[in-house]
Order: sequence, then structure tokens, then C-alpha cells
Amino acid sequence: MDIFKEIRPLKAFLESSKRDSDSIGFVPTMGALHQGHLSLIQASKRENAKTICSIYINPTQFNNPDDLAKYPKTLARDIELLTDVGCDVLFCPENKEMYSVEPRLKFDFGSLERVLEGKYRPGHFSGVALVISKLFHIVSPNKAYFGQKDFQQFKIIEQLVEELKFDVSLRCMPIERESDGLAMSSRNTRLSAEQKEKATTLYKCLLLASNLIKDGHTMDSIRKKIESIFLKVDGIKLEYFELANTTNLMSLKYVADKSSTAILLIAGYVGEVRLIDNLLLTDEN
Repeated sequence: MDIFKEIRPLKAFLESSKRDSDSIGFVPTMGALHQGHLSLIQASKRENAKTICSIYINPTQFNNPDDLAKYPKTLARDIELLTDVGCDVLFCPENKEMYSVEPRLKFDFGSLERVLEGKYRPGHFSGVALVISKLFHIVSPNKAYFGQKDFQQFKIIEQLVEELKFDVSLRCMPIERESDGLAMSSRNTRLSAEQKEKATTLYKCLLLASNLIKDGHTMDSIRKKIESIFLKVDGIKLEYFELANTTNLMSLKYVADKSSTAILLIAGYVGEVRLIDNLLLTDEN
């Protein structure tokens, strides 16, 4: 695996690949890799001649300095995992390489960023859009791969690609879960064994809500049920629980039909660690 820390050498390397008409797949990450990330690498390898992963903890998308400081950093292990899975290229720049001057550019995605994560993490998606724009310009991938767990982020990047006309095809890949249903996340490494067990409450609530929706319950009644479940478990706190349209993430009170245009989304704290999860509503669930 070729490893680059600077933009110019990486772009020179990629130029030779593009002259050979190789398709380039790209998986942007913030490191602390797990099987969810590796599944994105594997999907890219199936569809492209070369696969590039970036590891960069982007400071502009953190609205909580403490969260940034505590974000897990495991570069040596990440390199081993990427090598084992057959990743071709790793780009792991320092802050001074990505932000040579203090960033002033801001993005506004309208209503899409004012709900859910955007409501509780103001400025987060502007930071995401800024770093993804930089990475797309640097890598110029044919395809880019993202996990469904960050569904709102994927919708933001969809809008970014459409409005700025990036020539890249986006892939949203299913959530990878532990055997107990817990969505894989880099932040899970900050949880104790007991906290990990409590964290499964998020996915259990998604499954429960899906069944209640099938039985005709409204979202207002379901939310009250979910809130009561969180109140019964020490050490966890619900931040939001919503049913939304998958196109624009506008809140829904119920699912009108069995089409796959709705998604349940949840966020909460286990101790001081903030976790998110979601569940697409289809005929299968």
C-alpha cells in the first residue's frame, strides 16, 4: 500500500493511474477503523481498479473541542488493517496540509442541515462539506463510498456533489453491526463493556419502533415509548428520535405506505459518548 501525507505527490501518483484509464474508488474516513470502514474498502475494490482511503480527523466539523480531543487515534493499527484488506493507497495528511490558511468558507444546505444532527451540532455539516470538497478535488475519484450510519451526512454530500457538479458517483453502503446489533462506530472504543451493552438500546428502540409503525402507531406515541425506555436505563440519555422522509429528512408522523421512503433516526449519549443509528423502513422490516 502506498502512503502519502502530502497533496502534490498523491496527485502526481493518481495522474499516472488516470492515464491508464483506471477507475478510482475513494473511502474518506477519520481513522480508528473497524469492519464498517473495511466493508467500504471491499466494496470499492470490487468496483474499481484502485482504492484510496483517507484518514484525517477534520477539525472544522467538530463543534465540541472536547469531542475532537478525545476522538480515537489508531493510525498504526489502521495501516495494518488497510494493508490486510488490500487497500491500494492511504492519504493521511496533517492539519497544515489540509488547512494552510485559516478556513473562512461556509456552506449552507438549508433545511437539510437544520434538523437532526444539524440541529444539535451547528456548523458540523459546513465542516464536513469543506473537507469533502477538498478531498474530492485532491483525489478526483470516480466513485466514493460512505456508510449509511451517517445518513444525514450522505444526503448533505449528495447535495454538495449536485450543486458543485463533482464528477463522482456516490455509494451509500449498509450499516455494519456487532452480533448484538450495536452499530459499528469508532466512538465505540471509548465505551466500557457495560456501556456497550447499554448502547444496544439505540438499535433495540429502532426495531421496536419499526414494529409499532407496522401496527399503526403514530410517531408521537412511539416517541413517548422510546423516551420511557431511555429513562429506565442508567447512564444513557436520548437526544432525538425521529421518523423522516429519506429524500429531504423532513419529519413524518406516520408512514403512509410500504414504500422505502422513510427512515428512523436516533441519537443519544452513553456516558459522555454520543452515538447515532438509523433504520430504513422497507417491506423487510
